[in-house]
Amino acid sequence: MRRLIALLPLAVFAVVAGYFLVNLTSGRDPRELPSALIDQPAPQFALPPLEAVGKPGLGTADLKGQVHLVNFFASWCVPCRAEHPVLVRLAEQGTVPVVGIAYKDKPEASAAWLGQLGNPYGRIGVDLNGRAAIDWGVTGVPETFIVDREGRIRYRHWGPIDPVAMEQKILPLVKELQR
Repeated sequence: MRRLIALLPLAVFAVVAGYFLVNLTSGRDPRELPSALIDQPAPQFALPPLEAVGKPGLGTADLKGQVHLVNFFASWCVPCRAEHPVLVRLAEQGTVPVVGIAYKDKPEASAAWLGQLGNPYGRIGVDLNGRAAIDWGVTGVPETFIVDREGRIRYRHWGPIDPVAMEQKILPLVKELQR
């Protein structure tokens, strides 16, 4: 009995080590956060517009009929500033409609930020209390989703989008969904 008790820590260590070994060798990118919303309809929401920039607000119905890139951003978010030129280039190319959700940001701050850096968004919803972000499963900004023609979430990108992610992951998926 004493030997079994003495071997218990070793057995616990073996189980924990095995768990980590399986997860590290699974081929899954540890930087990608899974989302329960993949292949599910986008949550029901209706957000008011960012009036200072003259763009319409954003709601669930606006995401149907064509593929969309939905980007949660904030003027106080440093990584949002880093990804912004990538979104501006995408909007200029016209490959996919880019829509934005200003997350827990003062409307005047969002408007000033977009005035300074450029506005890639065809529509902008203001999520002052963060309710829409919670419904989408957002864990922080920036966070970006690809929504298909039927309004289903097909991809989630956590963190700032860089040119490599845009070219290797996002654009190929957008083109596939647009067929």
